[in-house]
Amino acid sequence: IFDALTMLQHGGQDAAGITTFQNGRFYTRKENGLIKDVFWSKDMLHLKGSIGLGHCRYPTSGTSSNTEAQPLYTNFPHGISLAHNGNLTNVTQLKKATKDEARHCNTDSDSELLLNVFAEELGKSRNRALLPEDIFQAVKEVIARCSGGYAVVVMINGYGLVAFRDKWGIRPLCFGSRKSKNGKMDYIIASESVVMDVTNFELLRDVAPGECVFVPLDGHKTIHTQICAEDTILSPCLFEYVYFARPDSILDGAPVYEARLNMGTKLADKIIRLHDVEEIDVVIPIPDTARTSALQCAYKLQKTYREGFIKNRYIARTFIMPGQETRKKNCETEIKYHSK
Repeated sequence: IFDALTMLQHGGQDAAGITTFQNGRFYTRKENGLIKDVFWSKDMLHLKGSIGLGHCRYPTSGTSSNTEAQPLYTNFPHGISLAHNGNLTNVTQLKKATKDEARHCNTDSDSELLLNVFAEELGKSRNRALLPEDIFQAVKEVIARCSGGYAVVVMINGYGLVAFRDKWGIRPLCFGSRKSKNGKMDYIIASESVVMDVTNFELLRDVAPGECVFVPLDGHKTIHTQICAEDTILSPCLFEYVYFARPDSILDGAPVYEARLNMGTKLADKIIRLHDVEEIDVVIPIPDTARTSALQCAYKLQKTYREGFIKNRYIARTFIMPGQETRKKNCETEIKYHSK
């Protein structure tokens, strides 16, 4: 999990956390900071078990307090730990609904709201021992109640991992497998396929829009999947391809690097159609992730490619820093205009 999180550090630099499970107990380490600063050897020894969740956060809602670092936990029903990537757009309605259900949210994080909605729906199961059908029904209700874009992975005490995606597939989610040394199958669920490379898993496929994947504790035998939403359509966030994702990831079957090349070609075609190319002196990438597109655009336009802004690689991504003032301040040290 630590190795996988390291490959996803670009997605969030505000906080990091890992929760594992063994013999009916969750073990958690989470704190503000980068992955390399949050987890030390002594912390890893504390994280017992062969199943777990990992998360690196940037605050899209709530605050940057370490109380909102994920994974989040609630003890009823069964004991649930949750990691969430995305944004809920009907927070006001959900806050009122969860309050009416006598559930308490201690932060302004929409992830905690989502956790409570899932817990409420899972608690409606009439079976003391959860069946896959109970989990799928809970996810159906969560997707029906929660508007927005989200990819979620949940760990349920004594049962296993549950992963689901919003009905439009706005946020990415994929899963893979590998055969362990004892011959059993291991599974991994992640927001980007690049995680599979460093952990020696084989990418199986993306989680479909509105789909739920349930990996039981004995998941080496079988996993369960079901579409839990009606009228699903794949409408992934364009910004994942433009900025968020690593170029060596594959999102919904599309290699990010290839997508950025194609964006450069399309941009050049539009420039040729609408502007006088002779007026162009150079092509400059902004931001840093635009390099691939800018190179392709310059090649198609037969113009010179230049670095106009020099990024300080020792400054974290400013876009995902908490608060506009923090972003503005760090921009002054992150980017320098190159005038020659």
